[in-house]
This record gives sequence, structure tokens and C-alpha cells, in this order.
Amino acid sequence: MNVLLWVLQVALAFLYGAGGSYKAFKFDALAKQMRVLPPGGWRVLGVLEMLGAVLLIVPAAAKWMPVLTPIAAAALALETLGLAALYPRHSLKLAVTNPTAWAVVMGLLAAFVAYGRTALSPLG
Repeated sequence: MNVLLWVLQVALAFLYGAGGSYKAFKFDALAKQMRVLPPGGWRVLGVLEMLGAVLLIVPAAAKWMPVLTPIAAAALALETLGLAALYPRHSLKLAVTNPTAWAVVMGLLAAFVAYGRTALSPLG
């Protein structure tokens, strides 16, 4: 279980880091394409996602305050599932390009990491 959680943590850290950097630095293009949030909202979410990506890996790997890892995973899950609730305003088409499906999957995986690092295979 520990190996599975590490694999998920690394994958989620990469995805949240990439998505967060896009939201933080390309927020004008994103705000024009998806008007669910203002540009400042996208920037804040991007910074939150990049911070969460770092906290998914660094505290657990360094064995320094490993309790931050499940907290970061839970925060990312809440943020992503909250966005998944807003995305249907943008598009209701069932397609690969619809962000709702991706947000739900990533949110559920982050929630599983939070649960796994709290109950199944705690760190420290």
C-alpha cells in the first residue's frame, strides 16, 4: 500500500504542479476560455495547487512534518472537487476535453491519498 500511495503522490504532484503553474502564469488565457472564475481566482488556485504539489512530496520524503502530506492531499481534493462542481457551467458535453471528468478523477485520487496517508499507511 505504501508503494501505491507514493506512486499516486508523485503522479498527483506532477499533475498539480503542471496545472497550478498554468493557472498561475497563464491565467489570462484561462479566464478568457473558462469564465467560471475571475483571473485573480485562477491565479490563487494555481499557487495553491503548486504549494500542494510540493507538500505532497517534500515533507514525506524528508521525514520533516509528514502530517502536512495528508493535509495537502485533502486540501487539493477539496479544491479540485469544488472546481468540478463549477466546471459544468463551462461545458456539459461528455468528451475527453471536458475538465469535469479530469477534476473528479484527480480529486478522488487526492482524497484517497489523504485517507491512505492518514489511516492505511501513515507516514512517520
